Amino acid sequence: MYSSKDRRKFEEYAYILDFLPRGYPRETRPQFMSKPIAQAIGEDFFMLLELIPKLNVNLAIGERVFIGKGFREKIDRITRLLGYEDLTSFAKDELTRIVEKIVKDHENRFVSFLNNAPPLTTKMHSLELLPRIGKKTMWIIIKERERTPFTSYEDFEKRTGVSNIVKIITERILTELKGGERYYLFAVAPVSKERSIGS
Repeated sequence: MYSSKDRRKFEEYAYILDFLPRGYPRETRPQFMSKPIAQAIGEDFFMLLELIPKLNVNLAIGERVFIGKGFREKIDRITRLLGYEDLTSFAKDELTRIVEKIVKDHENRFVSFLNNAPPLTTKMHSLELLPRIGKKTMWIIIKERERTPFTSYEDFEKRTGVSNIVKIITERILTELKGGERYYLFAVAPVSKERSIGS
């Protein structure tokens, strides 16, 4: 779930994590009243979303669907924001793969973060929130990017000695999605109360 300030952010596209043609298994309504439901993750802000597909539309796991303003080919509406705990077991299993795909596909966006990530406090830098990035590595990254900005994941790894930055960023995003963090670099900050976003 997400704070009110984050509700101003909108996802344009989302990836399907799970598709339940008959709704949730624990649905109390009669089966004939159950509606198809999809769980998805937004491409830009990693919002976890519950979607209702249009009539007679089937969604594939991992499929990228348009959910922004305007004509939606496959999605009727977004019913609510989800917390990590709301995801089905299948959706949780797919989450790592999909987040990693987004990180790989949006290389420029995350390389820009590596080039521009600021200090959080006088004693803590946002780069240190990445798994396995300590102060020594942080200073190497800062000195290298001051010399010349990183141009790709490969360039970053070659010049800093950090291996598999895609996996490192993916791990951080997954940590943020589970909540309980003081700082959020990539995902919007979850809150415990369930909210509908009525779109």
